[in-house]
Amino acid sequence: MSLKHVVLLISAAVLAACTSDPSGPSGGHSTTITVSNNFFNPTPDTVAAGGVTFSWSNASNTHNVTWDSGPSSPANSSTMTSGTFPVTLVQGTYHYHCSIHGAPMSGTIVVQ
Repeated sequence: MSLKHVVLLISAAVLAACTSDPSGPSGGHSTTITVSNNFFNPTPDTVAAGGVTFSWSNASNTHNVTWDSGPSSPANSSTMTSGTFPVTLVQGTYHYHCSIHGAPMSGTIVVQ
C-alpha cells in the first residue's frame, strides 16, 4: 500500500469519527435541539445556517424557547410539554432560555 493510500485511509477515518458522534463537548452540530427536564441539549451547538428544530422529549413540565439575542429576531415558541418548534436562523450567535425556568435553562447556538 502506498503512502498516498495510507494518508487517504487515515483522512477518511478521521472524517468519519468527527461526523458519527453527535454529542461532542462543543455541541452536536445537530439541527435538532432536545427540550427536556429543565435543559436544552446540545448546548452550545454549532450549525449551518438554515432550519433548526427544538423538540420536546419526555418533558416533565412545560418549557418554551425565548430568544435573548441574535442577529435576527425569530419568534419565541409557545409554552408546551410536547411537540416541535422549527425556526430558521441566519449566520451569527444566538442565546436563548426557557422563560419559565430562567437562566439555569438556557442555551447558545452558533450559526455558520
